Amino acid sequence: MTIKISNVALEKVCKEIIETILICLPNAFKGTVYQIGNPPEMIARRITSGVIDEGRKEISWGLPEKSDYNSPGKRWGEYRDEPGRPLEAMAWCVERQESWTAEDPKNDTRSVRLQVEGAWTDFHHMEPVLIRKKDLYFGKERLLEYPTNYDRETLWEDSDYVVVAVIKIHFRPYTIKIGGPETQVIKRLSRALGTELLSYQLTQKSLQTMHDLAEDRLNSCNILADSLRNVITKSGLIFSLIKLELGFLRGLWEELVLEKSDQKGMRRNAVDALNEIVRSIGDSPDGLGKNLIKMQQKFMDLHPPPKQGENWLRMQIEEKWNTLIRMGLVEEEKVRAVREEIENLKGSLYLGKDPDILSANNKLPWPLKTEWVDLLYRDTEVFDLQLLDRLIHILDDPYFDFPYGDKSKKSLIRLKAVAETMGQLENSTNVVLREILNGCYDEMVPTPSIRKEM
Repeated sequence: MTIKISNVALEKVCKEIIETILICLPNAFKGTVYQIGNPPEMIARRITSGVIDEGRKEISWGLPEKSDYNSPGKRWGEYRDEPGRPLEAMAWCVERQESWTAEDPKNDTRSVRLQVEGAWTDFHHMEPVLIRKKDLYFGKERLLEYPTNYDRETLWEDSDYVVVAVIKIHFRPYTIKIGGPETQVIKRLSRALGTELLSYQLTQKSLQTMHDLAEDRLNSCNILADSLRNVITKSGLIFSLIKLELGFLRGLWEELVLEKSDQKGMRRNAVDALNEIVRSIGDSPDGLGKNLIKMQQKFMDLHPPPKQGENWLRMQIEEKWNTLIRMGLVEEEKVRAVREEIENLKGSLYLGKDPDILSANNKLPWPLKTEWVDLLYRDTEVFDLQLLDRLIHILDDPYFDFPYGDKSKKSLIRLKAVAETMGQLENSTNVVLREILNGCYDEMVPTPSIRKEM
């Protein structure tokens, strides 16, 4: 479809429009929505069909019938008007952007079955769903390769609209007329479907915009301001990047303060010892041993805050060891060694803030050192931008001679700016939503254009 939305959302909105039409029109008993794909192929594909029961209370959904329009559908070249093959109502709706009503199936010039088998089918009305090109492309005309008809005339060349779908409604015999009130209802509801599809398109555009923000975080404010739905979906990404940068700083800090400490190899020695015990077990069920070694090696490169690190160790390493122990795969004399080495891993998380180790390092003034450690090893799930400010300030201190300090300072400054931008976007979006709830929507956002009554 010239509109790009998820299959789940597409089927949902199609079912809603079919249900609305079948409820509104007592002489209608079945509805189908066809998707019209991107030019030039413009594949027509049936999305869903619904049949209402005799009591008009339940609708059965699905695609039970065989049809050329079931997935993967038919390309434009397969259903357009051409000499030597049956004319189709679908081609009429797509090419002319006009509806087709079969008020007399016995004389329906676009009934394929009537033309091929001489058997008439049923009474129905087909309505194209139109969206203005400017609305679809957000005010920017795109040069698309539109297909041609059999006479090599380009479709929609002089039209402001594109066809994104076709609605087909089946009626009880002799209850539908060309230009009748039922056709007017369907025409109006087709516009509602077009607006709803466009709304989903705007939502999808918002999500894509947020994805682009991860790559170009500082230049996206104006783009995001135009997106009203779900603009703040990636705010957690910024927090994750900040945590990664702080983990990088903790790793450098521990390398610095442990340089001459006898505890420098605590983590490495514990991991090596645990890996050796795993290898002595041999094969373990479901590759548990291999996964355990993988997690233990991964821990060597992690530098989380202590409490978060303990939680990670418990879930990724300690619980796996407990499983091996319960299964009897670890010899009794080695169980105690496993417990001791796991405690050493937990202890390694605190080495960077250990007072004795800090006292042995005289390169930094004590007040600066203690504030740095307090900020760097603070456990927090909701990040405080003032904390970032203090870290940046310390990294900028001339007494603070720290490896890669200038690089980290620049990274934190950029991440802080993006975090502030995200906060402003959240506030702006909340203001917009409040204005909508207060009835100011029409003043703020241009209403997507719909086709005028013919």
